[in-house]
Amino acid sequence: MVQYYWNPTYQNQHVVPPPVTIPSGRPPTQGREESYIENILRLNRGKIGNFHFSFEHGASGTTAKNVRGMVEAAGRDHVILSESGTGHRFLFPMIYFDYAEFDEELRYFNQTP
Repeated sequence: MVQYYWNPTYQNQHVVPPPVTIPSGRPPTQGREESYIENILRLNRGKIGNFHFSFEHGASGTTAKNVRGMVEAAGRDHVILSESGTGHRFLFPMIYFDYAEFDEELRYFNQTP
């Protein structure tokens, strides 16, 4: 026989998370971009480069894809590229991104503290 227990004192109580605090000695980084790849790609929208991607289990046996094109957009988990010449567009998950080569100087974040 299975016994069921009932707790009459239980009420649907809302749990309030503790306030967020910044560790002492560390200035807040609010309003300042961090140097993640997607942020760097976003800063360099419109620039032409070679983008290298690799896949563990690629379709038809290919495990790598190189695209010569322009950064159209970049998000936390993806990048949208348009291929030079054809205008063909690609949406790549960032997990497959290896590296990029650009023909010109890149824009980057201000490095002064």
